Amino acid sequence: MSQIRVLVGTRKGAFILTSDGKREKWEVNGPHFAGWEIYHMKGSPADSNRIYVSQTSGWFGQIIQRSDDGGKTWHQPGTPAGEPTTTPQGWPKGESNKFVYDTSAETGKPLTTHQWYDGTQHPWEFKRVWHLEPSLKDPDTVYAGIEDAALFRTTDGAKNWKELSGLRGHCTGPSWQPGAGGMCLHTIILDPGNHQRIWIAISAAGAFRTDDGGKAWKPINKGLRSQYIPNPEAEIGHCVHHIAMNGRRPGVLFMRKHWDVMRSDDAGDNWHEVSGNLPTDFGFVIDVHAHEPETIYVVPIKSDSEHFVNGSKLTVYRSRTGGNEWEPLTKGLPQKDCYVNVLRDAMAVDSLDKCGIYFGTTGGQVYCSADAGDSWNPIVRDLPAVLSVEVQTLA
Repeated sequence: MSQIRVLVGTRKGAFILTSDGKREKWEVNGPHFAGWEIYHMKGSPADSNRIYVSQTSGWFGQIIQRSDDGGKTWHQPGTPAGEPTTTPQGWPKGESNKFVYDTSAETGKPLTTHQWYDGTQHPWEFKRVWHLEPSLKDPDTVYAGIEDAALFRTTDGAKNWKELSGLRGHCTGPSWQPGAGGMCLHTIILDPGNHQRIWIAISAAGAFRTDDGGKAWKPINKGLRSQYIPNPEAEIGHCVHHIAMNGRRPGVLFMRKHWDVMRSDDAGDNWHEVSGNLPTDFGFVIDVHAHEPETIYVVPIKSDSEHFVNGSKLTVYRSRTGGNEWEPLTKGLPQKDCYVNVLRDAMAVDSLDKCGIYFGTTGGQVYCSADAGDSWNPIVRDLPAVLSVEVQTLA
């Protein structure tokens, strides 16, 4: 029987949740890297034992961790063999923090400035890794989305990172500005049929696509409308919260914007709204059923000032028609006095025949549906605030 491994990143450590294919009884293992913010952890599709983790701290900086045995043991791949991973005082050393903007004449772009909250220009500063996206075929190749927004890649298992500087060097770069959570590159989608094509999203610059492996980038925000920016239909400046795609149908994308749920049928060249009958179209998370490309899931949040679920009821909404027509899914979810949020990377789907859906909340709950959303059960209730949820289906 297949096994399921759910990877949960929280404000205070990483947790690994495991079960068999029935997904009824779960083992909770952790915390790994206790006390650290784990913005994202994700397993390699090419090697089920390989897991990458973004471990970050306002005090100690950014560290990349890697496991080659499914999370039993960890090491910092950027730290030379035999070199200690702590200072003489016992503090962690961010030796795997090698995310340096490429300004070289050969492959880089000048380190200009970007727009700040008050409209002034601000220098680019590396802060943390928001998202890790392992290659679909090579366990040693991983893409990393960082703050301030840029895309990096490693081809040696996270020992060394190189910026794909064509994105940051895009002519619109000086006009990018941070959203409320910073100027983060939080979404990376790899096309399974075309290794040269990548989609990314930046808060609050918008969505971009490359068709040549990261050398040149195109803003793909046509059809987006954001009423609070000077030009509501501008080429860039839209606060995109998340983008999802079913790998069986590359190029059909679903987006959670600051407001609105959007859809593109042409790889992002054009978008149209599919919010339909949702009670509120503000939210962060969106995902797609593993076997039904027209079945999508969102969790509506009350508003951009009140970051908790609508009506104090935790409700997942499902559309089986690719948007516009939505049904509430509440069985097993709290429907009274609930004031949690579900963040952009905190939902995932497995690939079992009866597709499983997983999500985590800022209240520390992780929920599982083993029947594509019809009913829900908590795997665990009392973790620190959940930042990310990913799932691996193991043979």
